[in-house]
Amino acid sequence: MTNIYEEVRIALYGIWHRRWLALGIAWLVCLVGWVFVAMVPNSYESKARIFVQTDNVLSDQIGVGNDGKRDIERVRQTLTSSVNLEKVIRATRLGDKITSDKQMESAVQGLGARIKVVSQQDNLFEISASSGSGGYTDVQNAKLAQDIVQKMIDIFREENLAGGRGEMSSTLAFMDQQLADRQKDLEAAEQKRQEFEAKNTDLIPGSGSLGAKLESARSELRGVESDLLAAQSALASINGQLSGTPQTIMVPGVSGGAKGALAQAQSDLASMRARGLTDSHPDVIALKSQIASLSRQAASESGHVGGTPNPAYSSLQSIKADREASVVALQSRKASLQGEIGQLTGKQYSEPAVAAEAARINRDYDVLKEQYDKLLRDREQLRLRGQVESEHDAVKFDVIDPPSTPRAPAAPDRPLLLMLVLIVGLGAGCGAAFAVAQLRSTYTTTGQLERASGMPVLGSVSLTLTRQARALRNRHLKWFAGASAGLVAVLVLLLAVEFMKRGMVA
Repeated sequence: MTNIYEEVRIALYGIWHRRWLALGIAWLVCLVGWVFVAMVPNSYESKARIFVQTDNVLSDQIGVGNDGKRDIERVRQTLTSSVNLEKVIRATRLGDKITSDKQMESAVQGLGARIKVVSQQDNLFEISASSGSGGYTDVQNAKLAQDIVQKMIDIFREENLAGGRGEMSSTLAFMDQQLADRQKDLEAAEQKRQEFEAKNTDLIPGSGSLGAKLESARSELRGVESDLLAAQSALASINGQLSGTPQTIMVPGVSGGAKGALAQAQSDLASMRARGLTDSHPDVIALKSQIASLSRQAASESGHVGGTPNPAYSSLQSIKADREASVVALQSRKASLQGEIGQLTGKQYSEPAVAAEAARINRDYDVLKEQYDKLLRDREQLRLRGQVESEHDAVKFDVIDPPSTPRAPAAPDRPLLLMLVLIVGLGAGCGAAFAVAQLRSTYTTTGQLERASGMPVLGSVSLTLTRQARALRNRHLKWFAGASAGLVAVLVLLLAVEFMKRGMVA
């Protein structure tokens, strides 16, 4: 601890012994530093806060509200674009001295570095701008910073209101043009499809086409086959009943038999023809078949005495004839349907290219129709959204804090810099004096001499000054104190000037 104390004493004595050198260097450093600080122009900053309300009850109710937050964020990011900054420059004092594109580019770059748009919350934004040009006074720089922020607010409002509505109008015009183009393409595709269908009515797929006809014929054939099976089963049942039913009933004094039934059938046939039924009528066909059968039975009954015809047997014969006629008609219809199906199948496999062309035409038409319908829905939604935004602003602005008028420079902090210059100057002077003391081979204490020489030091002689020397030393100390106080006085004067200038700006 004693060694440290002695080293500090030695260093302080070396600095004090060369105090005039330290004071001169401090004056030099302070003067240069204060001049440099004085040359730095003051920069004034203006700030404003705006609240952006994106909620709209009508838009949310009808379901056409746009993404306001996304739009606001987009505007915030593009607010400092070159185009907007050029608008700010031309609308403020910054554009007074700009005469060329190169100067405008330089001014835009410089202004972009001095403007900040910060999102403090979801819908709260802070816009700040600073101005510190050496070509303007402090009052002009303060006013210029306020004007820049005000112009930025105006641009922010234009980008969301006027710019948004203009963008909506241009978007609707573009959608209308696209709809007109799609409508022409759709009409051309529809006309092409109609012409193709008229030329290949039986071969193209679709309603009433070859495929539909083929499927209809197959469905009808399945129904006919089912009916034919039922008719054949019913005919077999009637035949079974006929085999167990006697043809005549023996009644004394009554003639009948097959001849009586034949006469009755021939009478019925004559009655049918009198009503205008032709030979192709199913009832006529059945009755003729019954007459042929009765004729064979009447021939077998020659020479025999018969009884009265059995009414039940005659009724079963009539039912059998009806069932046979139904079976014949169904078989005929089945053969006709099978022939039609074969013909349609042959056409289908003989023209595959026509079916492929029809499918392609229909596919193109469906795609165009889907695109047209989607564009039409989007256009109507955009039109409705535009009406909502025109009559009820979806984005509302509230300037919470208007552009502030700077009262004090934001940069630099001149009082702090002036005091730092004084501290640096004093430190530089003391450091220079200490360095010189280290370079000179002088000894301040006996202990330092003893350590340097390696020999014991027996004693030291104190400095004794005469009255004249003592007076001269006191006079030098007064001069040193005055010179040191001068540094502080200059600092106080510079601080006073600085605060006076701030008061003039306020």
